[in-house]
Amino acid sequence: MFELQIPNGDAELDAVYERGRNVIPGGVCSSTRFNKAWGRGVYASKAKGARFWDLGGREFLDMSMSHGATLLGHKHPSLQQVFQTAWELGGLCSLDTPFHIELAEELCRMIPCGERVRFTGSGSEATLHALRLCRAVSGRDKIIRFHGHFHGYHELTYIGGHPPADQLDAQPPYRESAGIPESLAELIIALPYNDAEALESAILRHKDDVGTILIEPVDYNCGCILPEPGFLEFARKLADTHGMLLFFDEIQSFAKKSPGGAQADFGVTPDICTIGKSLGAGLPLSAIIGRAELMDRYAPLGNVAHSGTFNAPLTSMLSGLAFVREIKTDGFWRIMESLGDQLFRGLDEIAERSPIPVRFQRHGCRFGIIFGTRDPVTNYRQSLCHDKQTMIEFCRQTTERGVYFHDYGGGACHHGYSLAHTADDIDRILNVTDDSLQAMC
Repeated sequence: MFELQIPNGDAELDAVYERGRNVIPGGVCSSTRFNKAWGRGVYASKAKGARFWDLGGREFLDMSMSHGATLLGHKHPSLQQVFQTAWELGGLCSLDTPFHIELAEELCRMIPCGERVRFTGSGSEATLHALRLCRAVSGRDKIIRFHGHFHGYHELTYIGGHPPADQLDAQPPYRESAGIPESLAELIIALPYNDAEALESAILRHKDDVGTILIEPVDYNCGCILPEPGFLEFARKLADTHGMLLFFDEIQSFAKKSPGGAQADFGVTPDICTIGKSLGAGLPLSAIIGRAELMDRYAPLGNVAHSGTFNAPLTSMLSGLAFVREIKTDGFWRIMESLGDQLFRGLDEIAERSPIPVRFQRHGCRFGIIFGTRDPVTNYRQSLCHDKQTMIEFCRQTTERGVYFHDYGGGACHHGYSLAHTADDIDRILNVTDDSLQAMC
């Protein structure tokens, strides 16, 4: 048996965090889990529905929901059957089953570009393996990507996404972490999002070297920036004209507004996409989805490697099926749309009367908070007005009132609700948001 030891009092709680820092860098297993608003990592004791409890016993209404991964809510009843079935079948962490085929079939029916599917664990794995495929198919090594978009923490894409203001035009593009070789940055062309002229100009200059246009259709990581009308269509046209692959990274945007993801929401079909985050209903699961002629370049049919002991363990396949079955129902989307109408109507009203300039931007059930402006933000450069210290203080205020917004180190980033949230929860979130902003004056 495993038993979670709950600290008794502040002294024991502090001791737990000190133990963590002694063996885990920063006391957290993911750098962004260190919460600047709390001054430490957030250690939880349990979660259920739209709530979690920290080690100190405090209850929080959750507006992170695992960064969008637990879209059905924490401890969704279907997961009990997932774990029980996987136990009965022996775990099967490195063998395929008919459940793998079933989930792939469901995704091909659901995703517009879907003809073949390969599964991975994290979104970073998915974009890494998908880009290898794109380079093999196109025969060209350079990639066009956009400021503000996030495609994982690996060296192929953690370049040019979120440069400081004085590095926006750096050549080669800004490397977002120590340890990334400059030679890899030379393979990246970073451009402003929603700038059709800049995209066309870059393609004309580099058409013999660029094989892939990589886009996060909804830029959730900079406060939820949407594509301007016609931009995705123009990218599709340019890719076709110049023999390039159009790659939509939908790790985050999948199933946030519709079952087909952003490519269905905006009516533009890429050649290949990655989906994930919410796909596993809280378990690690992502997928690479694309046209058959591309995907069949993966071994054993072709010469592009994609393997891994923990690709698509049975528990993740079953949780993926549980998630897909849920989002195929009309009832799921009726609830999500109703909650969204209530939440975003209220947030717009709060923004109008807020003493602090703030902008709430949304797509589907996720939204960004941008402090420092009341105007629409349409690209990364505009998002740099966001005040990180104000965001951290906002998260402190909401924490005191029992609502958890993840602070992302003060970044604009994204927050959202789940199927487990209720209309009463939304009312409370709006009241806490309003009260917190007023208290910050």
